[in-house]
Amino acid sequence: MPDLEAIYDRHAQAIFAFALSLTRSEAEAKDVLQEIFCRIARRPEILARAREERALLLRMTYHRIVDESRSREARKRRAEAAAPALFAPAPNPDENLFQRELERALDGLPEEQRAVVHLKLWGGLTFDAIAAALGIPPNTAASRYRYGLDKLRASLRPLYEEIQ
Repeated sequence: MPDLEAIYDRHAQAIFAFALSLTRSEAEAKDVLQEIFCRIARRPEILARAREERALLLRMTYHRIVDESRSREARKRRAEAAAPALFAPAPNPDENLFQRELERALDGLPEEQRAVVHLKLWGGLTFDAIAAALGIPPNTAASRYRYGLDKLRASLRPLYEEIQ
């Protein structure tokens, strides 16, 4: 059985730096590093067959990140396909177009702003109720709402001007 601690000492920094470069997330890079060494601990024969330890570990890191990225994209596509439309179809084609654009604009908001805008506009909640539901101060809820509306206006302005 290979000395896992020595292998970690020799290669962990390079693997982490590589994973961080690809994922741009320290948390994801740490997860990948842990997964690689857990895999080696479970199946030490992987390293026994390797001519170049570091090359093998970097290749494993790369494949793990690519697999996770593909899985994430597939989950996202399935979720988008399964997600119901926010609005019921309207008989007016202009209204349908506006609804699609509004959905697109809402999807473009950061999650924190989208949550507050949804709870305010469709949930009819006050900023105090939104703050309690999301565990944030009421002023934060109000500013996220304002920033979200500003982004929605900017995104929908060209369509509004075209319809007018």
